[in-house]
This record gives sequence, C-alpha cells and structure tokens, in this order.
Amino acid sequence: MVRCSIAVVAYNEVMQRRKFGDTGVEVSPIALGCWIYGVDWWGHRDQADCDRMCSYALERGITFFDNADAYGNGRAETLFGQWLVNKNIARDRVQIGGKFGYDFYNDPGVAGSHKERRQDFSPTFLRKALEHSLRRLQTDYIDIYLAHNIKLRQFNDELFAELEKVKDEGKIKAWGVSLGPAIGWREEGMTALMDKGAKGLQTVFNLFEQAPGIEFCQVARATHAGVMARVQDNSGVLKDVIKADTRLSPDDHRRFRDRNWQVYGPQKVELIRPIAESLGMSIHQLACKWLLMQPGLSTITATLTSEQEINEVCQAVEKPNLTATQLDQLATDYARDWGLGEGAHPCDLKSSIAPGGTIRSQYVPPPVLMT
Repeated sequence: MVRCSIAVVAYNEVMQRRKFGDTGVEVSPIALGCWIYGVDWWGHRDQADCDRMCSYALERGITFFDNADAYGNGRAETLFGQWLVNKNIARDRVQIGGKFGYDFYNDPGVAGSHKERRQDFSPTFLRKALEHSLRRLQTDYIDIYLAHNIKLRQFNDELFAELEKVKDEGKIKAWGVSLGPAIGWREEGMTALMDKGAKGLQTVFNLFEQAPGIEFCQVARATHAGVMARVQDNSGVLKDVIKADTRLSPDDHRRFRDRNWQVYGPQKVELIRPIAESLGMSIHQLACKWLLMQPGLSTITATLTSEQEINEVCQAVEKPNLTATQLDQLATDYARDWGLGEGAHPCDLKSSIAPGGTIRSQYVPPPVLMT
C-alpha cells in the first residue's frame, strides 16, 4: 500500500487534473471505463481483476472512474465499491462517474445482449436508482451523474429539478447526459447543455468520428460544462488491432457496426501513421492526444482492457502536442474523407427528430457564442 501511494504522488505531478466545467469537480484527463467489469465482452472480470486494474490505474495517475448501474445490472458498481474498501482508497482521492435510467430491476434483459431495455427517467426512479448505486459503490456521493442514453422525448422538467435537488443534498456534485447507445443524438446534447442546465455530457467522439463531439465541446465551453469522450479507439480501429480481414466472433459487440468501419478504418490508420511515428506515438496514443487537445474536452472515458493499455494511454498525456500544421492536416483529411471516397465517410448519426432516425455525419456550427 505504501508503494502504491508513492507511485500516485509521483505520477499525479505529470497527469494534472482538469476542471470539469464550473462544477468545482476536477478529473484526470484519462478516465477508466468500468463497464468491462459489468459485461463479458472482453472476458469475464472478477473482484481480483477489478482490484488489480483499478489500483494500477490509480498508480498511473487516473483518478476518474466512469461507471453505471446498468453495467452488469449493478455488478460493475459492486466490484468498484468493494475495490475502494479492499484497498482502503480514500474517497477524496478518486472521482466517480455514475449513470441511471435503465430499469433493470423490472427488465433485467439477457446477459450479453445489445437490446435496449426499459428506461425510467421519473424523479421517483432517479431517487431509487441513486440510493442503490450509492450502496453498491459504498460511498455517500457520486461526482458526475448522467442520465443514461436519454432521448429528447424523455426530457422532463421534473427530472432535471430533481437532479438539482439531489445535488443540493450533496449526493451528487454535477449532473448531465450520456448519449447513446449509437453515435449521434445532437439534439439531446444541445438541449441538455443550452436549455436544461446540464454540466456534463458523454458522447462517442474520436479522431475518425468527430461529429457531433466537436460541436458539443464548443457548446460546453460556452455553457461552462464538461465533455467526456467515449469510444476513443473507434471500436478498436484506433488501437491498431482491427484489420480489413479481422474476423469478429458472433458475440462481438462490434459486429453491429457498418461494414465500412472495418473496410476503411485500417486504411485511415495507415494515413495517420506517419504523424504518429514522427511524434514517437502509437496510433492509439495519437488518437488520445488529438482528443485531449480539443478545447472543451474534460476527459476521455476510455475502454481499457489491460494494464498495458492503461499504461499506453497514460503515456499519451505526456507525449508532445501535435503541431498546428498536423492538426490542420488531420482536419482537412477528415473533412474530405481521407481521400478514400464516399464509402469512407463516418456512419450516419442517430437522431430523434430526423425522418428515418438518422442524419448525415458532418460538422454543424453550434448556435452559441463563447463566454
């Protein structure tokens, strides 16, 4: 335990925490996504696995841990909460992200399934879900609490008022929305940040899927909120492990992606490889560094499945920044689909209001001014 404490102090001098909007919460630029402890998509994880990986992440300077009650119907929260106890982690050393909205108490779903389950965003269910999460996490507050995959039709003033109440009670420090499960939901993000007072937004956002993440970052800067990027690795492409001929198992969650993701993703990787090599980075580190340089981004809630991957992304924080020329090149290449043709365009964005439910992936200037 003494050895762990020394490592944390030494590394936190490098991985400086970032302000999460104007909430008073500060988070590490890299967060450990805890859903790997709730689902078996990357292999089954037990308490020992959770203890080992979370402790290693903390040693490397990661202080923010992104969780949700729906991850394994409470399993990920339970394992994480027990880690805090097992390793005697002081609560003020870490920040915890939580989510609510899936009523798995009445609709538990099928383990490993991708099918959406019943949701409940009533104030009563919010209270119930929060109390259960606090018990599983073995804490008396959650730092950033998000409405999990909420849609525009589910927005209601009573819910947002109740979130403010539980914040005033000290049970959460900030609240917001987590957008998904697919990429998109621009209307939800804009409305939450601009009209409803949300201070946190989590969205799919990476070098190969930049919209609507960049717009959200711009709005977050204007509204003094924080943005969390998930799927930082473009579902494995930016970890440099997906090739055009990679065979995905029948239960691999990435089988739901469009075929072009696997056909063109590896080609895009080869186009950015010279930039990564010039900076002494892996492809994954370049992808993380690019995200960390986006104004308005607070943290990357990364899916990391091993100590090696944790170490890799933590090292990305220390790597040199991309030059203005390199950033301009990446922006230009992205805008022209990397010169690979229409098939290489990012997948359409899900939308609650567009006919057919999707809109074309593209940058849309947000209707706000920076303050």
